[in-house]
Amino acid sequence: MNSPTQSVEQAAAGARLLGLLARDLPPDRLTSAPLDVAPYATDRSGAPAGGEPLAVVHARRTDDVTTALRHADALRVPVVPRGAGTGLSGGATAGEGSLILDLSRMNRILELSPDDQLAVVEPGVITADLDRAAAAHGLRYAPDPASAAISTVGGNIATNAGGLRCAKYGVTRDSVLGLEAVLADGTVVRTGRRTVKGVTGYDLTALLTGSEGTLAVITAATVRLRPVPVDTATLAASFDTFDAAADAASAITAAGIEPAMAELLDGPVLAAIDAAEGTTLRERGAALLIVQCDGAGARAEAERVVTVLKGRAASVTVAADEAEAGALLAARRLALPALERLGRPLIEDIAVPRSRLAEAVRAIEEISARRGVPVFTLAHAADGNLHPIIVVDPALPELPEAAWETAGDIFAVALKLGGTLTGEHGVGLLKRQWIAEELGADNHALQRRIKAAFDPYHTLNPGKAV
Repeated sequence: MNSPTQSVEQAAAGARLLGLLARDLPPDRLTSAPLDVAPYATDRSGAPAGGEPLAVVHARRTDDVTTALRHADALRVPVVPRGAGTGLSGGATAGEGSLILDLSRMNRILELSPDDQLAVVEPGVITADLDRAAAAHGLRYAPDPASAAISTVGGNIATNAGGLRCAKYGVTRDSVLGLEAVLADGTVVRTGRRTVKGVTGYDLTALLTGSEGTLAVITAATVRLRPVPVDTATLAASFDTFDAAADAASAITAAGIEPAMAELLDGPVLAAIDAAEGTTLRERGAALLIVQCDGAGARAEAERVVTVLKGRAASVTVAADEAEAGALLAARRLALPALERLGRPLIEDIAVPRSRLAEAVRAIEEISARRGVPVFTLAHAADGNLHPIIVVDPALPELPEAAWETAGDIFAVALKLGGTLTGEHGVGLLKRQWIAEELGADNHALQRRIKAAFDPYHTLNPGKAV
């Protein structure tokens, strides 16, 4: 807690910053009325902001970002970068006296090169919009988070987002070739290159990808595009138990099959989707596995998947056409909105070695029963990334202790199985208390030294990630 003297100094610095920003930014870039600032104070995680932010800078160009950061750093005012606010770990929450840097209006696709199979985009470009623009040239942007229709490319880069297709095409880092970013003091740096290969110097592009706005603010990205697959084949398998479905997903990997996606949903998630959308997914079984294969051999690969699933699944259905396949994938993308209708989701994001997926599922079910806390689980099964979700009453001022204990138990299981606390959502604010358990003391200390090298005064998104 700040002392009275610190609070006075903080208020004075904030007032000085507002004056400088009002002087140096165009008039439509700054919002400081508390009621107008409040909606920007938290993200989709629902994590409390912990105070009243100072103002919002609505950046439209890199110059706006450099101006805001230069003044904020000089006055030691914390800055919280923000895209669409769809983050699920509290990474975009802004506390008392923070300046929010809204990048959502930097939303131009600056270049799209079919010959080089790349695009240069500003951070506020919606992920699905980039994918659609690429599709006009027979290409696509491979990262495919479930929030693609509403999340931004910059936000995806900040958290190194994964998504439905990442088992085959990798996470966001695998599609980022280079970045323009602004350091805490307003210095603009450019990392990476336009080529697929390149090893000159340290890989700062990879370092900034996934850094959650704690090292620099991304203002442009050069991203890799890939050809749209010539064919796809999608199938759905229902199971009598979630455990059996997880075992089957691991068996697909063990058979040497590399699907583009393999999405797993448990019975409670299916019931929530049915209630929200009027579907009948839960009637098919206690778990649903959606698998999509792509490429010239998609049909043959899907047949191999069906062979693996025979005798394991209660039923297997191959989608007859794109419309049926699209309906299955739409149901998967509607899982989180369906759970949000039930309350405030506390979304965990563990990943385990793919061969241990079923062990993780069994452990989560045991924890839920022992703690008496319902857990809704879905997974990117092909890469071992599970999302155990605890839904709590949104009217509660803070998360119940039982929810935190359940989350802690789930994290402990992930680490015990050789996994991680977060596969794609980031540490943010909500998982920071557990990070040292995964990293270890020496690794954690090294990461903090890296933070200090980029941001000596710790003004960039303080209290997040590390």
